[in-house]
Amino acid sequence: MRVDQLVPAFHQGDAIGDTAFFMKKFFLSQGFQSEIYCLDHDPELKSESRPFAEFPSPGSKDVTILHFALPSPLGPAFQKMDSKRILIYHNITPAAFFEDFSSELVRISKLGREELISLVPHVDLALADSEYNRQELLTAGFGNTAVFPLFVDFSKYTRPENRFVYDLFRDDRLNILFVGRIVPNKRIDELIKVVFYYKKYISPLVRLIVVGKTTSLPKYYDALMLLADEFYLKPDEICFTGHIPDEEMYALYQASDVFLSLSEHEGFGLPFLESMVFNLPIIAYNCTAVPYTLGDAGILINQKNVDFVAELVHVVSKDQKLQEKVILAQTQQLEKYQRKNLDDFLLKNLKTLVEGND
Repeated sequence: MRVDQLVPAFHQGDAIGDTAFFMKKFFLSQGFQSEIYCLDHDPELKSESRPFAEFPSPGSKDVTILHFALPSPLGPAFQKMDSKRILIYHNITPAAFFEDFSSELVRISKLGREELISLVPHVDLALADSEYNRQELLTAGFGNTAVFPLFVDFSKYTRPENRFVYDLFRDDRLNILFVGRIVPNKRIDELIKVVFYYKKYISPLVRLIVVGKTTSLPKYYDALMLLADEFYLKPDEICFTGHIPDEEMYALYQASDVFLSLSEHEGFGLPFLESMVFNLPIIAYNCTAVPYTLGDAGILINQKNVDFVAELVHVVSKDQKLQEKVILAQTQQLEKYQRKNLDDFLLKNLKTLVEGND
């Protein structure tokens, strides 16, 4: 029996790519034939995947898994397959967030939502990587749904951090960290406003560090640069690192005092788990998948007044007892996540699908 996965873009270090790779290794270990087929891939992953153009038509005894996060030719092809079909939904950012910055991303987002709904009658099992995403599947009309969290290779976080980067940022400044794409739903503009308030009314020794590709949406990034300039914030106070190697990112997690997220749309939130790994206190706006990923961990806020957020950042960074309490809850939440047995989940659902064929 074949258990194949379809991934629009197969990238190393990407949460979807890592999950697909983990699943392929597991399926192979269980004696299934398994391959990842994609439209695009990193050069170093060429041996771990094949072009979708080479995808052989599956039979009724096979299982085909589509990782869905954006519209692509994979969706219409998936609908016509004779195999048992599993959808893994990784969320689509609503179009409204892009209206002021990219008509193309608005178009892609709307097409993605339409394509998702078109898949409803063609899917035997619809999985989501968070409860928030599962609720979106139910709203779209999918009946048989379940939560299948992202696979996270926690062993990679044991690698040594880049000591030079750590020493560079571990100075007298308070470091506020955010990790994620530089796109409007992440509300990095609000993070900049928090830093401005902190600098003016609490302490000038503050720095915002944003780790993520600055090329995802250039118009939004340019707007952020202009905003920082209007607030007279210098490059050493608002630091965009761009995409960096893991060892440098680990150093920044360890050199930071608070992880602050004012994002208004998260499908899962991998950086929250990473902050838990590095014992970095989390403050996050309570929305979308955030409360599901954090559980009882971190500090969830229901309002984003700049003065309130800045003062809270200050309290969390200075109150040792509060830090310990927050980190303890984060450690407990991380342990809950690490105990989830994804292997058993996959086997159980594959067995259910296959037995339904007989």
